[in-house]
Amino acid sequence: MQPSGSICALITPFDASGAVDLAALEQLVAFHRRNGTSALVIGGSTGESGSLDSTELSQLIACAREHAGPMSVWAGIGATSTAKTLQLLETATHSGAQALLAVTPYYVRPTQLGLIKHYLALAEAASVPLVLYNVPARTGCDLLPETVAELAAHRRIVGIKDAVADQTRLQALLALKSPKFAILSGDDETAVDWMNNGADGVVSVLANAIPDVYAKMSALAVSGDTQASKALDKRLMPLYEALALAPNPICIKWLVARLGLCRPDLRLPLTELETHHETPLAAAFNRAVHD
Repeated sequence: MQPSGSICALITPFDASGAVDLAALEQLVAFHRRNGTSALVIGGSTGESGSLDSTELSQLIACAREHAGPMSVWAGIGATSTAKTLQLLETATHSGAQALLAVTPYYVRPTQLGLIKHYLALAEAASVPLVLYNVPARTGCDLLPETVAELAAHRRIVGIKDAVADQTRLQALLALKSPKFAILSGDDETAVDWMNNGADGVVSVLANAIPDVYAKMSALAVSGDTQASKALDKRLMPLYEALALAPNPICIKWLVARLGLCRPDLRLPLTELETHHETPLAAAFNRAVHD
């Protein structure tokens, strides 16, 4: 497996009672299948992973697999301990996940040695490809490039999604890129720059609402069409900024609900978009789509 292109960190739809809405999920999967998304991440942080129990995660993965067609279905896994992460890994693989996106253990702040042992334990237990996920702003833990270099040697670890959006980090990771190890951006705002400089793709939040634009932009960037990809990226800049009006996935879920594909409901402690943010977010979206 060589991860590449526009990979969507999919939201999790809920119905009026607060249960996972599998009918809405089927609509979302079809939306992405029609519009060029290469893979879907089910149950990641954008999918409100912390609020899902193992049964719900299993249902979501199985439903996505049933309707995904040529798209690959990944499962977001991660917990504060290796033992709990291994439980999620087992649930995900038994439910049909074709790859695993494993975020660093959050809150506990492990050492680099601890991260190596953690990921090697996951890789040895996994029967499908494993993608590392580094997002220090959320986890309080930074998976350093020298640690990634050691982990990349494992046959089942096939890439990294990194959300440290700077050129120094990109250059350090690109030195590890190979046909067996992919570099993926985890930050929409800088993803085109990363892909123009050699990254293989992006795991995107914004692709939830504009999968066609994101797939086109990613394909242009990965193929080396810097000018065209940057032009699309520039058009989206106001929307990147508007998504920061509230913590993820509040804004993106509101936008997808506005498209009629799901309800805007989230699970506490997340709450729906405050009304004074609706107008600027809608305006940014309309400019990005129609300009």
